[in-house]
Formats: sequence, C-alpha cells, structure tokens
Amino acid sequence: MSSENGTYYAEYEAAVRLAKKGGEMIREAFHKRKNVECKGWSTDLVTETDEAVEKMILTELRTLFPGHNYIGEESVAAGATCVLDQRPTWMIDPVDGTTNFVHSFPFVAVSIGFLVNKQLEFGVIYNAPQDKMYTARRGKGAFCNGQSIHVTELTDLKKAVVIMEVGGDRDKTRMEVIHHNYRQVSMHPVHSIRAMGSAALNMCSIASGECEAYYELGIHCWDFAAGTIILREAGGFVCDPDGSDVDLMARRLMCGCSEDIARQFCSIIRHDLLQKRDDE
Repeated sequence: MSSENGTYYAEYEAAVRLAKKGGEMIREAFHKRKNVECKGWSTDLVTETDEAVEKMILTELRTLFPGHNYIGEESVAAGATCVLDQRPTWMIDPVDGTTNFVHSFPFVAVSIGFLVNKQLEFGVIYNAPQDKMYTARRGKGAFCNGQSIHVTELTDLKKAVVIMEVGGDRDKTRMEVIHHNYRQVSMHPVHSIRAMGSAALNMCSIASGECEAYYELGIHCWDFAAGTIILREAGGFVCDPDGSDVDLMARRLMCGCSEDIARQFCSIIRHDLLQKRDDE
C-alpha cells in the first residue's frame, strides 16, 4: 500500500486510470440515445452506462484489491450493503449527474473516493465531456489536469455565487425545506444561485475558485466522498448543514470556500430535515 510516491499510491493510480476508462465509456454514449429507467421517483434516473461503468470499475478494483470494501451507487440500488468501517473502502459514483448525461448536458463525472479507517485518503473526479481530471491526495493539494487549484478568498456570503440543488427525491416535506431555503438564500441576498446537477462537480467548482458555496440535502456518500477531500485540499471547508462535522453517511452536506462562508450559509437555512442514512 506504500511506495516511494506515498501511501496508497497504487490505489490512487488505479482510480485515475479507471476514471479515465469510465469517462471514455461516457463520452462514447454521450450523444447517443440512452435507455433510461427510474430507480424510485421519475426524476431519479439510471442508464445502461451507469451500470456498465460501475461494473467495469468494480471488476478491475476487486481483482487488484480483493480485501477492500466497495460501495457503488448502482450496486447499493440493486441491494448491496452500504457499510463504512475501518477497512480500505472505495465509494464510487460511475456517472455523477445522470440526468445531465441523459440530456447531454456536459456536467457529468466519474467520482471515486478512497478511505482507510474512515479517513479520506484520496479523491478522483473526472468530468468526461470536458476532459477535466480533478484529483487530491491527503496532505498533497488539489489539482485539475495536473495544475494546482485553490478556492477563492471570499468571506462574505452576500458576495458569493452559491450552488443549491433540488435533487431527484421530490418528497413533499423535503421540497418544502428546499423551497424555504432557496427563498432564504436568494433574499439574503447572494450574488447568484446555480444548479449544475452534479454534486462532485459542484464541489470541484468551489475547489477551482469558480463559486463559493454549495449545500444539499438527500445526497449519498458516493456523491460527495471524493469531492470532500478535493475541496479540503484546495483550501475549502466541509461540514454538516447544522454546522457540525460532516458525516458521509448522513446524506447532508455544506461546503464553502472558507469556514466563514459555510457557517454564514448554515445560519440562514433550515437544516432540520433528516432522511434515512446510507448505512441504515
């Protein structure tokens, strides 16, 4: 697990290689007609490409690292357990931004996070349509296509561009909270609100200095594991929307280019919505 390039470098190299390979599969299918199914709500989509990319990644990783733990979006949807423990654990979203993929909107990514003892060691996020590879290893900084990236130095939420997503779950109670928070933020006010449809790339946008904050309720661990370490290594801050430490299994996320921005955001939104955890 260690080499002259650092701890877990073999795993990191494999993640980069497989993210690129998955990205090639996404690009091949990007402008073609897709076979689309719904996993629950009519807004929660899955395609044959989601399943094929995840199968490819998991097959290769299990051959290379047979003793590791694997959490993949489509595997969990099919009934696999979602357990985060002390083992080396891979969190994989084969096509983050499936709705974007279905509509050929170019914010679609392969997202791979790797943890040991519940601590993030690296993250790899590949925006396939735009050929942007975001990477970070613990303590070594964050990069896009090999170039160092960093958050902005903004500390005033009123001067920020923020990201807020609706998500695929349209439960009435959840949507009431989402709409309330949208009004709160828009009237705060902030400079503008965006929704790009990919949690992984939302976090990379903050890491790259393109916007300043992002929150979402109801997402899953595979959506934001890789993005968490990339954003942190770029100088950003990640927590729960109530201001406490982020819990990858709690399906709640607040991000900021700075702790000040994140905590200002927390202070103006409702964060009392609790949904079933990923490990329940």
